[in-house]
Amino acid sequence: MFARGRRAARIAGVLVSAVTVGLLGVAPVSAVVGAAANDSFTFTAKLDIGGQRSCSAALVEQQWLVTAASCFADNPAQSLKVPAGAPKLQTRAIIGRTDLSRDPGTVMDVVELVPREDRDLVMAKLQKPVTGVSPVPLGFNKPLQGEDVWVSGFGRTKDEWVPDRLHYGKFTVGAVKDTTVSITSKSGDSAVCQGDTGGPAFRDIGGRYELVGINSKSGQAGCYGTDESETRKGAVETRIDDIAGWIQQTYSRDLLPRNDWRYAEHLASGYFTSDPASGKRRMDLFVVWRDGSASLFQGADHNDPKHPFSAEYKLAGEGSYWKWAETVTGGRFTDSGTDGITVRWMGGKLSTYTHVDQFGFHDEKTLAESQSWEAARLITAGRYSTTNNLRDDLLVLWEDGSTSMYTDIGSNGVSRETQLTYANEGWKNATQISTGEFTGGKAADLMVQWNDGQNQIFPGGDPTSHNRFEIRPVHSAWEYSAQIAVGNFTSAGGSLNDVLIRWNYGPLSYYPGVNASGTHGEVQLVG
Repeated sequence: MFARGRRAARIAGVLVSAVTVGLLGVAPVSAVVGAAANDSFTFTAKLDIGGQRSCSAALVEQQWLVTAASCFADNPAQSLKVPAGAPKLQTRAIIGRTDLSRDPGTVMDVVELVPREDRDLVMAKLQKPVTGVSPVPLGFNKPLQGEDVWVSGFGRTKDEWVPDRLHYGKFTVGAVKDTTVSITSKSGDSAVCQGDTGGPAFRDIGGRYELVGINSKSGQAGCYGTDESETRKGAVETRIDDIAGWIQQTYSRDLLPRNDWRYAEHLASGYFTSDPASGKRRMDLFVVWRDGSASLFQGADHNDPKHPFSAEYKLAGEGSYWKWAETVTGGRFTDSGTDGITVRWMGGKLSTYTHVDQFGFHDEKTLAESQSWEAARLITAGRYSTTNNLRDDLLVLWEDGSTSMYTDIGSNGVSRETQLTYANEGWKNATQISTGEFTGGKAADLMVQWNDGQNQIFPGGDPTSHNRFEIRPVHSAWEYSAQIAVGNFTSAGGSLNDVLIRWNYGPLSYYPGVNASGTHGEVQLVG
């Protein structure tokens, strides 16, 4: 019934039936009786638990699955309690296949279980991150009665005991309780069967899927091997919307240490994956690496200060054109409500991607293409003027030490130049410039890092202002900062910005809530 994702090849030559013990009078879910899946639902994984049980799961982060605790419980009919740590039985996951008889995809051991005590749910950590498969995004909105959802899994079908393909079906949401939601088949022949336990239930939002539940229990009508007296086709899903923050917090704990931050060449912050008006998410971080690859770290919805990001999306691979990027900044260049990236490339080209998200770069526009722009040493975008309150301006520091501002670059390119400072006014000593909100004013503020370790804020972005204030003194530790990014990394919609630093020797840390009184303690993210 449910499935749309490829099924992985047989693990160790044997795939046994899923959990078979009844739970509260209803059998744990196994396979979805329905259509065979195409490659749209590859985030659905197949679990082989010690050659004794078979379950399904959902990839929610490159190294983490969410599935049912009943898959690992000794006796699900008596207790769903699962010890945290390594699984009792060797567990292997097949990810990225909707057809298990084919080679593509990944087969990997589960090395750790993190159970949720209040419901039939456990998180399963893989031995290493999976590549080439997009995790299913978490849904933070409560399922609504009458809403349609898809369900997918690798369990039995109406005529197969251990099918080789992922299946899927469409269901309608019924009663919504504190930790569960009931669903019924949208079409008469769909059913959740043994082997589908732990598989995902998800909504379709314009072709983008969002996880709303995990298969927990179901009737077995229509499933292979079921007595004809069984007529129940309904199922019970474990809700994830109310614990989505906990799921993020769990899988984000190991996110940043995966990368060697010594090789980060450019950092740019922005609301790339969400509209800040929603107030739900912190800022994202765009990173260009030394090998030419590019990543987007999505801001988290939870409030753990040591884990500000919830996912990493690889937007470009090693050796991509991003190796030609000379300076990068994030900002709002359209009226759409989300941010994009402006880049000054080697050779003098200046371009903008009006929107960047987990799916890639969108709507590239060339703003300038002349050798004169090779002299643009540093750039930063921010709301410095009142020309257009919906779009950012571009502030440029040139090789000769002069600075210029270009307003409303989303629609007017770089034609409106206002020179702010001139050569030989000391700005050659600036090593980094960033935009932030540090004073609570209507206009953005300019932060400047000088080559002697001093860091200053220019309120309103005016580099000629004498009202500048110091947040780090001369010869401070910030002399050893390689890149700086400014943004709301610790609290969604916060009125003051944090300063994130990638140090010369590799670690990553940030200073929360920077304002006119300076910095307020360092939070180390990667040591």
